[in-house]
Amino acid sequence: MSPSAIEVAVLSVPTEPRRLAVVTGASSGIGAQTVVALTATGMEVHAVARRADRLDALAEATGCIAHVLDVRDTAGLDALLAPIAVDVLVNNAGLGRAMGSLTDATYDDVERTISTNVAAVLHACRSVLGGMIERRRGHIVNMGSMAGLYPLSAALYGASKGAVHRLSTNLRLELRGTGVRVTEICPGRVSSEFYDVAIDDPADRAMAQDSGIEEITATDVADAIVYAVTAPTRVNVNRIELQPTEQTYGGSQFVATRGVDG
Repeated sequence: MSPSAIEVAVLSVPTEPRRLAVVTGASSGIGAQTVVALTATGMEVHAVARRADRLDALAEATGCIAHVLDVRDTAGLDALLAPIAVDVLVNNAGLGRAMGSLTDATYDDVERTISTNVAAVLHACRSVLGGMIERRRGHIVNMGSMAGLYPLSAALYGASKGAVHRLSTNLRLELRGTGVRVTEICPGRVSSEFYDVAIDDPADRAMAQDSGIEEITATDVADAIVYAVTAPTRVNVNRIELQPTEQTYGGSQFVATRGVDG
């Protein structure tokens, strides 16, 4: 029996070249699950993080290519990214410090947060964009946060993610006509190791980790990333906001700053 017209059409479609993806902050949580999800699509995935043991286990499980590197090492980041033809860059590496109040932040808290969440993202984009523009294809995925879009009591972290939000929107405008896509992923509460780094005091950390709701998972976020980067090239997924069903943002608060005369 000869194949149907539909089968012939499918068989005649040329196979796209295997895409190469780089995921930062890949040793745990959203980063690790993104590596798992992207390798499952057939991409060649380069996983970047500081913890060698975690990366080795991830490479063994997925076949990804591991790179032990702190994204704040700009020279090292350039040396990794510049020679390879990156099709998808997932800027996932990030952290939160001084989550309660900026007045409690140390100099190191500010420097570490901004250098990881903002400067490293800018340098990574700068390293790969020239090649993407030349090849007229590519996809930048920036890990934002609901904290970068809505007011929260986390000024330092919110400022860093607000910068990622503005970078994503402005970069999208700069790249018009190049074929390069830009997506911002903005999660709410995610079940992850975020507070292990964000809060030093064990009691405060335990309180922050216990949200009392069913949080979204790292896999949920990774699935959103896969949706964006595997959409037809005619589609740019500008931003995805995802949060637990039991979490929401917005509203207003009123706090009296003056005493009431008796």
